[in-house]
Amino acid sequence: MPAIVTENLVKRFGDLTAVDGLTIEVRPGELFAFLGPNGAGKTTTIHMLCTLLRPTAGSARVAGHDCVKEAWAVRRAIGLVFQESTLDKDLTAYENLWFACCLQNLTSRVATERIAEILRLFELTDRKDHMTKHLSGGLRRRLDIARGVLHRPRILFLDEPTVGLDPQARRQIWQFLDTLRRQEETTLFVTTHYLEEAETCDRVGIIDHGRLIALDTPEELKQVFKGDVVQIRSDRLNELARAIREEFQLSPQVTDRGLLLEVTDGEAFLPMLIRSFGDQIAGINIQRPSLNEVFLHLTGREFKP
Repeated sequence: MPAIVTENLVKRFGDLTAVDGLTIEVRPGELFAFLGPNGAGKTTTIHMLCTLLRPTAGSARVAGHDCVKEAWAVRRAIGLVFQESTLDKDLTAYENLWFACCLQNLTSRVATERIAEILRLFELTDRKDHMTKHLSGGLRRRLDIARGVLHRPRILFLDEPTVGLDPQARRQIWQFLDTLRRQEETTLFVTTHYLEEAETCDRVGIIDHGRLIALDTPEELKQVFKGDVVQIRSDRLNELARAIREEFQLSPQVTDRGLLLEVTDGEAFLPMLIRSFGDQIAGINIQRPSLNEVFLHLTGREFKP
């Protein structure tokens, strides 16, 4: 049985369609990334799947339960980490976890054992008596996630879990999530606008303007490109783009990073490019396609968080 299934899921706010006909299936134990720029519909989707918003149309099932008709069963099966921390900053780390156990109706013995396990898993044992307001952003985020899995949810939803954190803290969060998935066998549904984070997930769904525009493994998504991506820097981008289009019958795209070209063999193409337009080029970079290029290919514009 799939962990999450949606069929033609729609959410409208007046004249605004925030989610438009979303159909996805997430497998048990999967690390699934929902990737899109701000305002694409990621948070609205999570809120519907977690029964915080009622869909306008379509259906969604989480852990085998209908998100509208069996909302309480869904809530018992999931954990949720919001984009903004909901920890009580005037409590210690331990007190925040204990309060969460009380809300989940865990017995004192189970709560004590589970809190100890989670503190070890997220390397927070030595911080358990620290006031939450004195913890760094990265430590608070770890505590947020720890609280979300105290009751051993089958599925954990994380809405932008690393937003606002420095690169080192972001890497640590993903290391803990990977450990959590392996040790607890938890399905993870993560929204993000960080392309490099989505690269490490099992599958990625790309959403834009409320519509799912692609869904596959990161490597399969990048198979839309059959070769290399050439990035060209120049102070005459538009003029150079027209000239390359005429000379090589290619379709260069002007972006904030310069011209982007898709070619079969970057190393073979480079000498021809330099012979023809070397005096107009300030710099060249050849790279394998990334999810940024996939988004550009699918939408005609560069990915901007």
